[in-house]
Amino acid sequence: MDKKNNPKNNDSRQSNVSSRSFSNSNTKEKLNGGVFTYHTPLSVGKLAESLGLVASDIIKYLFMNGKMVTMNTVLDDNLIGEICLNFGYDFVKEEVIDASDFEKISIDDDPSLLVERPPVVTIMGHVDHGKTTLLDTIRKSRVAEGEAGGITQAIGAYQVNVKGKTITFLDTPGHAAFTSMRARGSQVTDVVIIVVAADDGVMPQTREAVDHAKAANVPIIVAVNKMDKPGADPEKIKMALSDLGLVPEEWGGDTIYCPISAKVGTGVNELLENILVVSELKELKANPNRFALGSVIEAELHKGFGPVATLLIQNGTLNVGDHIVVGPYYGKIRLMKDDAGRQIKSAGPSTPVSVSGLSEVPEAGDKFMAFSDEKQAKDIATTRMNKKIENERKGTSIPITLDEISKKVQEGKLITINAIVKADVQGSAEAIKQVLEKMSNDEIKISVIRAQSGAITESDVILASASNAIIYGFNIRPDALVRKLAEEKKVDLRLHRIIYDITDEMEAAMKGMLKPEMIEKVSGQMEVRQLFKVSKIGTIAGCYVTSGFIKDNSKIRLIRNGVVIYEGLLGSLQRFQSSVKEVKEGYECGCTIQNYNDIYEQDIIEGYYDEEVSK
Repeated sequence: MDKKNNPKNNDSRQSNVSSRSFSNSNTKEKLNGGVFTYHTPLSVGKLAESLGLVASDIIKYLFMNGKMVTMNTVLDDNLIGEICLNFGYDFVKEEVIDASDFEKISIDDDPSLLVERPPVVTIMGHVDHGKTTLLDTIRKSRVAEGEAGGITQAIGAYQVNVKGKTITFLDTPGHAAFTSMRARGSQVTDVVIIVVAADDGVMPQTREAVDHAKAANVPIIVAVNKMDKPGADPEKIKMALSDLGLVPEEWGGDTIYCPISAKVGTGVNELLENILVVSELKELKANPNRFALGSVIEAELHKGFGPVATLLIQNGTLNVGDHIVVGPYYGKIRLMKDDAGRQIKSAGPSTPVSVSGLSEVPEAGDKFMAFSDEKQAKDIATTRMNKKIENERKGTSIPITLDEISKKVQEGKLITINAIVKADVQGSAEAIKQVLEKMSNDEIKISVIRAQSGAITESDVILASASNAIIYGFNIRPDALVRKLAEEKKVDLRLHRIIYDITDEMEAAMKGMLKPEMIEKVSGQMEVRQLFKVSKIGTIAGCYVTSGFIKDNSKIRLIRNGVVIYEGLLGSLQRFQSSVKEVKEGYECGCTIQNYNDIYEQDIIEGYYDEEVSK
């Protein structure tokens, strides 16, 4: 092929990595006209060598200033700067980003190259309140009627034109998918629409959707749906949502409320216009003149095309033939389709596309980036895969825990602590929220992103994982599935029965003094399946061990609907008329609780013990 006619040779798009320094190894420090440039922490010996000084001179200088160091002491940025200035050098620390960590790249575009991009909108709300019907009305196609039970079965993305402008809608099954993408580092949504049925009111899933949207820190528009129903009461909806922090504009707040009927179609145009208004205030812009980067919305293994992924381009332009890295996988775009299923050659910012040509199926929420060089893309994908395997093997992800907070405080780092509070009653949840948030100071801010009554759920764990939050449970216990999910997501669960224990624990962490001596370990849980009343003995519970193991005479909690009803000691523990010391998961047993007989079927009996932790 003639090089002049090869479109790749005429590709004027900027690389996402060319304007920055990237390296897969530590770069050598250098002197440049009296300015010392470094990239990584340095030891005293290494700094002396780089500056052309004698190490003993640096050690003596620091000693005279009250700091004891040796040749191998690693210096922080403040000390490096102090030493440089003392010995006549200016200093600059350059950030060297590994090209394989492209999620961390901060793109600083020339403002003259930026153009307006379409807003990306997610619709959330309680089941049956009309999310899919609203999207169906917007798209003018009968999606809602064609899906089983009216439930969205797959994640997609669609674009519509409103007054000459484009809006991109993400069609997600709910807030769980929205937040799981956030947990993987993909903040793709610009505006969230919360759909609430005017004849039904604010439901638990509505509250959860609001929590997830607020945690993502994106503008919220409330669509008060089903206004055509006789029992529609929009003022009641406004009152209930105002309690959740969504105060209407007409009441002095900043939340837009749009009365609509998704079924009839009334108010939908006004809703779309309000989306444009909110997006204009955000001044959403992107640079189409660079290689694309964005997020995976959904992916699957297609029988005919192999791995197929729906990508949302967040910046740049993606072309057929581009070399991309998606998560830890490499791909070359062989086929690209728009939201209507039409084959296209190119797509710009905020455009959802379906692509084939990937080596493996990525996960929803994975980030992607296009590269001009095939070898570079393959090398980066290989590096990312090796890192993923190594991290999974080591479990190196660092969750936010009270111990971690305590360490950060000792290091003098300014931090924000996010917390989720679940309690047996709403009054307790609100009280704990107020107490925790009042503990904020100039160095540490405590933000309670959810405070509700009820058991700790999988939704709580997902939100905590995405928001890097601690979960506080008051007079409630998580079941085995929730506890397992929390362990997998490395979410810190803190369970208490006294409010002052929560505040004392948080205060110790904020002072950098958290040194727990005893830690509670749950041995297992069993479900009460049958009850037997026996004179002189009391209530015998026929149980099935659902997780872990239960020992005789162990400390136990009796849990009903996630709420702790009683704490005490297990009495007898039997299998087939014989007393046993322990019963493991998957086996049945009979038991009694010492000095307690008010047991019901489906109650959960949780065994636990205290384990000493060295200081």
